[in-house]
Amino acid sequence: MPEEARILLLALGSNLGDRDSHLAKALELLSTLPGLELWRESRRRLTRPVGGPEGQGDYLNTVCSARSSLPPGELLRQTQAIERGLGRRREAEVRWGPRVIDIDILVYGELILNGAELTLPHPRLRERRFVLEPLAEIVPELPLPPDGVTATTLLERLPPS
Repeated sequence: MPEEARILLLALGSNLGDRDSHLAKALELLSTLPGLELWRESRRRLTRPVGGPEGQGDYLNTVCSARSSLPPGELLRQTQAIERGLGRRREAEVRWGPRVIDIDILVYGELILNGAELTLPHPRLRERRFVLEPLAEIVPELPLPPDGVTATTLLERLPPS
């Protein structure tokens, strides 16, 4: 892996079909991407959906740390190709609705990006317990952009659920 590789954090979730298998297959496919080295995965957690339509099933979520030399836009294209390959059809989805697989880039090094297709760090990272809990599990003291606050501290700041 070249020296320009950056630490990144990915969140994965599924609430349709065999959720555990969808997560496992997505992680397997991510591990085959040239320029991406997966490091550590959090334990998988069942969580209630946040937003979206009523009546959808619980999500199985996980977070993983990795190192990548892929440019952020290319990483996004690759993760979306994996989602499509596992049956996700974004054009047919309701926002925050049920999905076979969702792969979000949470953090890409210290990069701050506000693009049309990709915002880094993830814009809702700091308000989602289902993301902060696994982050605090695998990278409790990693300073997160833009201000270097850790997932552990952000989690402590959230109101009780």
